Amino acid sequence: MRTHARAVVIGGGVGGASILYWLARLGWSDTVLVERARVTSGSTFHSAGLVGQLRGSLSLTQMMMNSVALYRTLRDEVGLETGWHEVGSLRLASSQERMEELTRQAAWAKTFGLPLELISAQDAQKMFPPMATEGVLGAAFLPTDGYIDPSQLTFALLEGAKRRGAEVCEDTRVSSIEVRDGRVRKAVTDKGDVETELIVDAGGMFAPEIARMVGVNVPLIPFAHEYLITRPSGLPRDMPTMRDPSLLVYYRPESGGLVMGGYERNPKPWGLDGIPSDFNGRLLEPDWERFEPLMDNAIVRTPSLKDAEVVRLVNGPEAFTPDNEFILGPSEVRGFWVAAGFCAHGLAGAGGMGRLVAEWIAEGKPSLDVWEMDSRRFGRAYFSRDYTLARTYEVYSTYYDVKYPGHERTAGRPLRVSPLYSRLKDLGAAFGEKSGWERANWFEPNGTHGDVSLRPHGWAGRLWSPAIGVEHQACRDSAAIFDFTSFAKIEVRGRGAAEFLESLADNRVARAVGALTYTQMLNEDGGIECDFTVTRLGEDRFRIITGTAFGMHDYSWIRDHAPDGGSVEVEDVTSAYACVGLWGPDARDILEKTTPADISNAAFPFMTAREIAIGTVPCLALRVTYVGELGWELYCPSEYGLRLWDTIREAGHGRGLRPGGYKAVDSLRLEKGYRVWGADITPDTDPYQAGLGFCVKLDKGEFIGRAALLRKRESPADTRLVCLVLDEPRRVVLGSEPVRIEGEVVGRVTSGGYGYTLGQSIAYAYIPSTCPIDTPVDVDIFGTWVRGRVAKEPLYDPAGARVRS
Repeated sequence: MRTHARAVVIGGGVGGASILYWLARLGWSDTVLVERARVTSGSTFHSAGLVGQLRGSLSLTQMMMNSVALYRTLRDEVGLETGWHEVGSLRLASSQERMEELTRQAAWAKTFGLPLELISAQDAQKMFPPMATEGVLGAAFLPTDGYIDPSQLTFALLEGAKRRGAEVCEDTRVSSIEVRDGRVRKAVTDKGDVETELIVDAGGMFAPEIARMVGVNVPLIPFAHEYLITRPSGLPRDMPTMRDPSLLVYYRPESGGLVMGGYERNPKPWGLDGIPSDFNGRLLEPDWERFEPLMDNAIVRTPSLKDAEVVRLVNGPEAFTPDNEFILGPSEVRGFWVAAGFCAHGLAGAGGMGRLVAEWIAEGKPSLDVWEMDSRRFGRAYFSRDYTLARTYEVYSTYYDVKYPGHERTAGRPLRVSPLYSRLKDLGAAFGEKSGWERANWFEPNGTHGDVSLRPHGWAGRLWSPAIGVEHQACRDSAAIFDFTSFAKIEVRGRGAAEFLESLADNRVARAVGALTYTQMLNEDGGIECDFTVTRLGEDRFRIITGTAFGMHDYSWIRDHAPDGGSVEVEDVTSAYACVGLWGPDARDILEKTTPADISNAAFPFMTAREIAIGTVPCLALRVTYVGELGWELYCPSEYGLRLWDTIREAGHGRGLRPGGYKAVDSLRLEKGYRVWGADITPDTDPYQAGLGFCVKLDKGEFIGRAALLRKRESPADTRLVCLVLDEPRRVVLGSEPVRIEGEVVGRVTSGGYGYTLGQSIAYAYIPSTCPIDTPVDVDIFGTWVRGRVAKEPLYDPAGARVRS
């Protein structure tokens, strides 16, 4: 075994093999993979092997498509069988909501370039003869899906890596990892030490154990997953794979017989107190009692299964994560990477995942927007095994459920609550959850004053309340008060703080003390990695306010770029401060009743910050808005939060002040054209393309992404983000809908909703840059092409007079 390596991959499953293969393909031949037992002996060898490509986002779908592209060619490249069978896949709809789901997925597929087609139940049966059509309304067929042999694929990947110089060491256990000065230095194994500055933890269900060696948390739980194999009975070998999510089951052909498995409602976690050190190449005892409900469901769809001879019931542990997505990327320990939590779709994603992680390592950035898979997306709450288990159990048991837009998970709640939680609850808040925080979506009593006729058609109206419109209009006409305590708050301090932030931000942020700046932070390609406000609190102190869901991402981005030496300190201070938002034309009048401070426009202009007292509460007041109205974000130490809320509520009595929730905020921001990171703007889009060029200050000196922006200014992207207004106000988009111009699909929706002030259905989408204002468009909403047009933005208060009043 080598004593020095450019990278060490821990884990000989299909994930580790794929990363090793792709690193070698990218020229990293000085690499080594170490496996505690034999390769494939973890979860890989007992995988059912289904490969499906269509997922809920572009990045995930592209990763799966990259897998298929590799599986098609790998056998010829290395001369070993992979067991790839491109037989296609069927997904059945056994209810109206399932048919609607398939219709929506068919629309997504158009934008992803996948040849998905909707077919009848009878056509599906012709492809999959043992299927019964009773109760089936239709199906989706994707001809480029299939299945693969997990062990053969792993061996082929390792062969490809070894031919390029990589080394594979079996029966080699890592006992510790040496870290010095915050960076990986050495992997210590029972066969010798390997000096390296990069380790990839691809340990599958053992990944948390490996990560604990360096103090990193990998939140995943193994679950006992079962499927059966029948004796060959003459079934066509080229049948597609098939899923019937209403019955919770899946199938694939197997040598003239069937493989059938599923996701039961009462899953069984395994290994909670530790995985036995000798659990290698082993299965769990069959659990027919737990499998019986799935068997009963499967017989409904494939009656012949009742009389089929079962060769084996496979029961093996598979690692699942709290949100059912991969855990990929760097950790807080420099040089320690994670590639784990494959959630039973590891075979579908392995080829593309290995490429993604290897490119990320070799080139310093991922080729796709990976935040939904980023290892740093989980907060400190997931250090709790109980919380991780509750969230992961829910993911497994609802694996095949229809997830409506706005669907709220229930496991492990409430966990993080603001000091205002009791007041919100008393006011009738309908709570949602984000990053563990309980947040008011709307307040039910407000709905009694609302217009139920505005309920959007279809899925957009499923999780909706007339209260949203009431809260929206209160903010426009009088004032609304919001609990924004969950906003992530990051402080950057130290003698080098100003220079450091200027090196990251595209806008000028080291302004006068008290100045507030809206800015982005970019990657080397000019893509938007962060989008937030920065307030200068002192010569050497800045506070960043960002979205609740993006705090860990933004904190990690800033921390990972911070210089050594102690000149800069980066701290997450989210829990230290409560935040109350007050906006609307009457906001100043209400706030003036609570403070002796001069908060006139002249004394307290837009985009500035001041320390003031609200009643008896010391506050940092930021005059900024995400709703397009006059107002403030008011920050105070958390213990003062309840008094702050009560003081403002009392001052607003008789002035039309209403409590508002996040659904109203989303509607308000749409009318004003404010962007959402992760949807409207991503690491793949640049500020010019996204309509944020006004933030870019190329003359301020060097910053990450500046060179790319200079190129993009001269040669802009082919697409740009535009506002669309649809002809049918109650036809509301949900995201990812195809956009068509002159009969050709040219883009997809990023976000949208109903604007209550304007009475319009609004959507944002990237379309060709050459399309002018008023260009006619069509948007596919559940199979119906809805007419609309490109609109000049912002739709509301284009001069910005209200926020500066």
